[in-house]
Amino acid sequence: MTTPSLELQIQTLPDSPGVYQYYDKEEKILYVGKAKNLKKRVSSYFNKIHDTAKTNVLVKKIVTIKHIVVPTESDALLLENNLIKTLQPRYNVLLRDDKSYPWICIKKEPFSRIFPTRKMVKDGSEYFGPYTSFKTVSTILDLIKELYPLRTCNFDLSATNIENHKFKVCLEYHIGNCKGPCEGYESLENYQNQVDAIREILKGNFKESMKDFKKLMNDLASKMHFEEAQKVKEKIETLEKYQSRSTIVNPKITNIDVFSIVSDESAAYVNFLQIAHGSIIRSHTLEIKKKLDESDEELLELAIIELRERFQLVSKEVIVPFEVALGSTIKVTVPQLGDKKQILELSIRNAKFYRIEQLKQLQIVDPDRHTNRIMAQMQKDLRLQVEPRHIECFDNSNIQGTNPVAACVVFKDGKPSKKDYRHFNIKTVEGPNDFASMEEVVYRRYKRMLDEQQPLPQLIIIDGGKGQLSSALKSIDELGLRGKIAIIGIAKRLEELFYPGDSVPLYLDKKSETLKVIQQLRNEAHRFGITFHRDKRSKAALNSSIEAIPGIGEKTMLVLLQHFKSVKRLKLASEKEISDIVGASKAKKITDFYKTTNL
Repeated sequence: MTTPSLELQIQTLPDSPGVYQYYDKEEKILYVGKAKNLKKRVSSYFNKIHDTAKTNVLVKKIVTIKHIVVPTESDALLLENNLIKTLQPRYNVLLRDDKSYPWICIKKEPFSRIFPTRKMVKDGSEYFGPYTSFKTVSTILDLIKELYPLRTCNFDLSATNIENHKFKVCLEYHIGNCKGPCEGYESLENYQNQVDAIREILKGNFKESMKDFKKLMNDLASKMHFEEAQKVKEKIETLEKYQSRSTIVNPKITNIDVFSIVSDESAAYVNFLQIAHGSIIRSHTLEIKKKLDESDEELLELAIIELRERFQLVSKEVIVPFEVALGSTIKVTVPQLGDKKQILELSIRNAKFYRIEQLKQLQIVDPDRHTNRIMAQMQKDLRLQVEPRHIECFDNSNIQGTNPVAACVVFKDGKPSKKDYRHFNIKTVEGPNDFASMEEVVYRRYKRMLDEQQPLPQLIIIDGGKGQLSSALKSIDELGLRGKIAIIGIAKRLEELFYPGDSVPLYLDKKSETLKVIQQLRNEAHRFGITFHRDKRSKAALNSSIEAIPGIGEKTMLVLLQHFKSVKRLKLASEKEISDIVGASKAKKITDFYKTTNL
């Protein structure tokens, strides 16, 4: 598969937060970066001469751009950090050391300490985060400290040591920041209850703890300590905004592979995320061309086997959107909620973006191929004998039977051909009769095309259900075109397509491109018909007013309507307002007329 040009790759990037990766012609990683808007950030590399020689050299070497879409800018920052450490790109230097983002640790020990750390030790302790700044960590720990007096020492507070009076209380106890568990002044149960409350805060569950927050704030306010109360309020607001867990880095999910699939009529797109030590370290999307009507289950199973072999994956668990058969040695998880569900949704999102980009690239590079694909798909979906290169759609417009009109819109190669659109005034039908009106316009349209030997469409679409379709068929039969042109009716809900002689409608997939083209046709026919109908109504209202008022000509009435905008406003205008426009004599005739008539 040939690599698209850089210009094309940039043109089809999404306007979303994410991480981009640059590769050279040998597919070696050059650089990893983050972006609030991937398209804008990547474009900025190629539309100017950079200040540093290193960046200019980097840009010259770029051949392929890959990216991973994430929900937020903060997630992009974390993912960038993971990928730089894992991939070690040549042109990244800032994050190549062994530092990582800060976490908050609840130590597994009697009278648990709670402290910030950059290293995760697998000793059963709990870690919350990561946080993108130490300011957030400090704010959280400061607020916890104000709410819950905890020890800060690193003594081994085992029951034996406390009973033997091995430790003495320190300054923290005397100034009220600690209740002295080292000398047995606080019970383990009471201390651990506080730790449980803090754990909920770190998870983002503030409902119970919010009472404590507000109590502290109100106590400070009642004691006239308004500055301190304001500080607590600001800390509460900071906590409410912070995102307690990141999809990108989650210590609960480790050494797992995530696979998702998005498919259309011709291809499937399988996204793969590799998670090691709680972090995403790789993302790859595979395109699979369909040959037969393979199911998503079959394609995903094949893709998982292929990707596991290609990347030498040895994880014992995979996360997938539905059950797949991978043998007894691999655990298959289909998450319904929680952290694993979030990571699966991220994978699906990346698969969707990849599909959109591929279709955009095809449309830009080879519009004919894009059109051919849609035409072939429409022929298959609608069960037609030939591709519908020329489609015509009819719609009736009338309101309570007044000024009945019809519209015919024409699509050629899946796109509107506006020069071929036609309006019809209903001539032979009295009153509101959609069926008879449809019969008339279909007959007139194709009688003229036959007389002028114009090429006929391959497909006619009638906006309406069985009734309108039957009426149109009468005209098709009368003209001897039955079997020469395919004709279908669309019910109002759009998903139902009716065929001649078939009482059971055809239902199209709501996501299919065939349905999108049909929806576009119907919406265009409706818009075109309504516009003509409104123009005709306005003209009719103008003509009735002009003809009815003795001594007032069309030119005068047009001048008045340009000023008053409508006949209704003209009726409500005073004689003086009208005389200012057309003179006193004509103004009197107009006002006298509207006083004595109901027009």
